[in-house]
Amino acid sequence: MDKKKNISFLVLGVLLLGLFFLSVNTGSIRLSPAELFRGIFLEYDEKVTIVWDLRFPRIIIAMLAGAAMAVSGALFQAVMKNPLADPGIIGISSGAGFTALIITMFFPSLFFLGPVFAFAGGLASFFLIYSLAWRSDLNPLRLILVGVAVNAVFSGLIQSLEYLSAGSQTTAAAIVNANITMKTWEDVTLLSAYVVFGLLASLFVPRQCNLLLLEDKTVRNLGVNIGRLRLGVSLVAVLLASITTAVTGVLGFVGLIGPHLARLFVGSDHRALIPFSILMGGFIVLLADTIGRTLLYPYEIPASIVMMVVGGPFFIFLLLRSGNYHGN
Repeated sequence: MDKKKNISFLVLGVLLLGLFFLSVNTGSIRLSPAELFRGIFLEYDEKVTIVWDLRFPRIIIAMLAGAAMAVSGALFQAVMKNPLADPGIIGISSGAGFTALIITMFFPSLFFLGPVFAFAGGLASFFLIYSLAWRSDLNPLRLILVGVAVNAVFSGLIQSLEYLSAGSQTTAAAIVNANITMKTWEDVTLLSAYVVFGLLASLFVPRQCNLLLLEDKTVRNLGVNIGRLRLGVSLVAVLLASITTAVTGVLGFVGLIGPHLARLFVGSDHRALIPFSILMGGFIVLLADTIGRTLLYPYEIPASIVMMVVGGPFFIFLLLRSGNYHGN
């Protein structure tokens, strides 16, 4: 890894650490690093306990969710040969959210199996998109169009279920609105159990992702089963997006913005792109959550809304810039 990439990793790591402490101190209770350390490791402090129970879970979930969605986006962009691929835009997140919402609303006793059902819903969405878009080869524009249509269908079904729940601020509403405000350590445990596994798995597929950037004929000439290769990488991407959606709700555009910003600093080699996307995704969602908490304080704007406001124009910009390459 060259000097520029090492510096990029170091700078982003420092920025993420600084944002972490800023987010910890965002609110009515403020703590110095010394007070925080002493209250966590040495002696009881009521203020530290409040911050530990209320702020730390949402901060950790924001970072885990951002990392998962950014890496998922990077993997999907390699699998689909499309820089505009994002689990939220192409319908993977909405498919996972729909199945998670059904389990939450109608089978609440199976709540802890929600991530498993969300994974199944995400897989179903992926195979539906893939089968509808496949015409002897993968066309990047067709994939996006089919994905947008599938996303619209599942989003409509999710909104219908939300209407049936009368818009109550329950777990079901949290899935719909991607609200991480009242997350607990129990949610952290549930999310981290799956996401850490998925992120570790993603660190073993950079070579496969680099191969997927080549033409399919070239990969086949190298003696590689392109279908099996694409399926393996896709499973990791769907797992990360689906599990995150089941716990946090649909976080749009993170999988689009994270990898694109990462490429600006470390390039397109997935050996550096994937670990850098982990840091970048965590930074983006934590920043969005922190902005949402401070912009109209004491009121809060969900991180998902901040991401939509920023991500919409970003997507249009990328669409216009890439149209010359992917529109034919």
